[in-house]
Amino acid sequence: MSAQYQFDRAELEAFWMPFTANRQFKSKPRLLAKASGMHYWTPEGRAILDGVAGLWCVNAGHGRKEIAEAVSRQIAEMEYAPPFQMGHPGAFKLANEVVRWLPAGLDHVFFTNSGSESVDTALKIALAYHRVRGEGTRTRLIGRERGYHGVGFGGISVGGMVNNRKFFGAQLPGVDHLPHTHDLAHNAYTRGEPAWGAHLADDLERIVALHDASNIAAVIVEPVAGSTGVLIPPQGYLERLREICTKHGILLIFDEVITGFGRLGTPFAAQRFEVMPDLITMAKGLTNGAVPMGAVAARKEIYDAFMQGPDNAIELFHGYTYSAHPVACAAGIATQEIYQREGLLTRAQDMAGYWADAVHSLKGLPHVIDLRNLGLIGAVELESIAGKPGARAFDAFVRAFEKGILIRVTGDIIALSPPLIIEKSHVDELFGKLAEVLKETP
Repeated sequence: MSAQYQFDRAELEAFWMPFTANRQFKSKPRLLAKASGMHYWTPEGRAILDGVAGLWCVNAGHGRKEIAEAVSRQIAEMEYAPPFQMGHPGAFKLANEVVRWLPAGLDHVFFTNSGSESVDTALKIALAYHRVRGEGTRTRLIGRERGYHGVGFGGISVGGMVNNRKFFGAQLPGVDHLPHTHDLAHNAYTRGEPAWGAHLADDLERIVALHDASNIAAVIVEPVAGSTGVLIPPQGYLERLREICTKHGILLIFDEVITGFGRLGTPFAAQRFEVMPDLITMAKGLTNGAVPMGAVAARKEIYDAFMQGPDNAIELFHGYTYSAHPVACAAGIATQEIYQREGLLTRAQDMAGYWADAVHSLKGLPHVIDLRNLGLIGAVELESIAGKPGARAFDAFVRAFEKGILIRVTGDIIALSPPLIIEKSHVDELFGKLAEVLKETP
């Protein structure tokens, strides 16, 4: 290990690491020092094949010089511009670049700094939209069990991952949850969208009957639930949610922080499933992970509803000091240009079949109880060790890193989402080594 990366245990203590077993990590750190293309490198120079695009975000691969150069130019020219009552050219250029990828009709973009902020922003827009239209009683929000919508209080309130919620006491009032769609008895080892489960969307009708539609503002779901372990929507499920929301005047929000920017072979999952939401949240792939940034896309009708009153009146009392930060916009513009030039937002269509075959090649290996795939997302669900939930997958995660592949685990599920530049040789290496790991994992 080079001198600049040599730490004793005491020096590691100052950083309270997020979503990390801090004591375990600091007893044996896993450090990354360099990245390029499909790989990270450790400080010792060991190559690590990236099977998760950093954290679902480095869609164009690592070390893109175009992004680095754009960021450097922007910092030198203007490092910051106030976003309230002022603007800068990059913000408008990036908004137009993003709108180009979105389904027709979703043509206004509000910039944030993360997926969590995007979710809270979308929820606030939904509540305010109904209020400006004279339906201020619509305050109830509907999420879904096992959903992940970031770590703001809005996001954890509508989210449905137990550990993300249970430590933090009272959350937003007036929130209900739809049932999740994961059912191994019906759908284990399905390739793509499972045939069973569309009827689960009808639980929204029960919630409407309980509260009345006049009190419900929005439903928020991930088209494909990512952080909970890659839960693929049943055939017809999202279409049914759209029908019910339309019927009752409820806004439908797609959280596309993970599925946005090519993960499923279309720019957004809304296009893959041919379902038009009212709002889309995004982040991660927006800047290829280079600079923190998020956004919310809104239908024209929602934006127009706010454009009332005197011209000098602020229409939406919401925003962030770093909304549309110039450096983030520079990274975002460069990223969109790469996506366009290299056709990356549809590349998953070409790789999906080979990827699916690789995912399902793991069937029959020790402790594997389900395999799931869609686009360039995959999941390997492992049987939990009695009394030690998550221990088996975490052991696999550590072994995988030692073998030179980076995977992600959530509970006892291994999630995979490589950079969209992945080649078949990378797929072979990733799943070949993962198969070795699973054979060795107790």
